[in-house]
Amino acid sequence: MEQAYVTLKIENNVGYIEFFHPNKNAMPSEILSEIEKIIIEAGTNDAIKTIVLKSGGDRTFCAGASFNELITIENEAEGKAFFSGFANVINAMRKCPKLIIGRVQGKAVGGGVGLAAATDYCLATKYASVKLSELSIGIGPFVIEPAVSRKIGKTVMSQMTINAEAFYSAEFAKEKGLFSEVYETIDALDDAVKTLAEKLSSYNPEALKEMKIIFWENTSHWDTLLTERAEISGKLVLSKFTKETLKRFK
Repeated sequence: MEQAYVTLKIENNVGYIEFFHPNKNAMPSEILSEIEKIIIEAGTNDAIKTIVLKSGGDRTFCAGASFNELITIENEAEGKAFFSGFANVINAMRKCPKLIIGRVQGKAVGGGVGLAAATDYCLATKYASVKLSELSIGIGPFVIEPAVSRKIGKTVMSQMTINAEAFYSAEFAKEKGLFSEVYETIDALDDAVKTLAEKLSSYNPEALKEMKIIFWENTSHWDTLLTERAEISGKLVLSKFTKETLKRFK
């Protein structure tokens, strides 16, 4: 069985943060906590000018919350703590003083869509279809909604949330603003990510930092907002509907 990990590798002033979980890059608490920690570290590392967020493997980018962990949650405090992991990662990305490029090689579900939306610029392959499946298991994309709505708009976010069992194509995600470019192959994606990240790393870091502040204007309340949203999800995950649904997936 392959081991889960989160790593940071620096090449040509680009910090490549890579996460991996053998269950389709699902996100248990420890992975979320480690991603948050490494994003904060990369933001203060003078050897890094630009950050790339990517996942391991050549298939799913991120399957979202770990169902195996969700089914073990026994009270509201545990539920809030779990979903706060996503809140903390999104807020770390938002507050990081360096631009973060997303590299999405495959499907993104739930929290994986939230991660893509929280990057400053996101590139993907044609296999990177997206789905917000939370309503179908009895919760909702509460924590990630501000990031997703900010990127693709409330109307499209609502469409994806209500049609919770449908995958939307990478081209749809590009048309709506989640992805900036879509590539035919992973190799083409990686070439584009490397070229862009290294080009950005050659620019004036102070200009990049000031631009990032402008990109994220009017989001300073997210520290509180996303925690409140985590509390909603933390309650709903205890519902009989969700518990029974998760058992079917286990």
